[in-house]
Amino acid sequence: MRVFLTGATGFIGSKIIPELLKADHEVLGLTRSDAGAEALASMGADAYRGTLEFPAGLIAGVENADAVIHTAFDHDFSNYAANCEKDRKVIETIGAALKGSKRPFLITSAVGFGQPDNGGPAIEDVFNTAQAHPRIASELAANSLLEQGLDMRIMRLPQVHDLYRQGLVSYYIDIIREKAAAPFIGDGSNAWSAGHVTDVAKLYVLALDKGLAGARYNAVAEEGVSMRAIVETVAQGLGITTKSIAREEAQAEFGWFAMMAGADMAASSALTRERLGWTPSGPDLLSDLKSMDYSVFTNRHS
Repeated sequence: MRVFLTGATGFIGSKIIPELLKADHEVLGLTRSDAGAEALASMGADAYRGTLEFPAGLIAGVENADAVIHTAFDHDFSNYAANCEKDRKVIETIGAALKGSKRPFLITSAVGFGQPDNGGPAIEDVFNTAQAHPRIASELAANSLLEQGLDMRIMRLPQVHDLYRQGLVSYYIDIIREKAAAPFIGDGSNAWSAGHVTDVAKLYVLALDKGLAGARYNAVAEEGVSMRAIVETVAQGLGITTKSIAREEAQAEFGWFAMMAGADMAASSALTRERLGWTPSGPDLLSDLKSMDYSVFTNRHS
């Protein structure tokens, strides 16, 4: 298949490309720059010029593909709600271009939307529409397109990591690196699920090749790593101590990150592994946090 890949030069997208090529697919990667086009060519992919800000400009790329994988997202959290709305518009525009065909369209979401009302880890067969989180717009758009007959599939991400980036943990590092102590809320028992970027990239390709319309997949290698363990590991890397804070202090300590710092984002991937035969094997989150070089760390999300 010829796959139109958004976010092709990004953290996850650039790892998906070699996996697609190994599976004998061709890749048409979205980029906005000459540098991006050169990077795609070096990876064996064709470049397609466009931006998320102009969704209509993506239509020709969709029309020139047998499937679409959408990983691009604007990670500017100072404008997060607007960026989630932008993602919805991109999904709707691509979906409109796919109408009348059975070409797969795999979008990206977050594991939190699979959390059951009665608690416990998020699971694939739950879509909790009661969550007041702006990113839900992406899954709602996908659901609408599924009802219109499109082959929609959803990849839900945990904290995706390697030695250079670690999802929301990267933002945490940026926020606390100049502090005397690394804070966690309460006893730090809230947990975040995680997956190594190479395992996540392989799962995208499995979801494309073996997935089903309407299915949700959790790219989770570790069901839950406690926030306290994350903070203690980061603090060791930065050479600072840790401290427990009350939930009421979180806003002053973290700003916009306060809600994330206290959230429980544990998730299961049991159904994903069973249905797609996915067996993650990459390093775990704490191993990457222990091995990374904090002196050169920069949080650059694309």
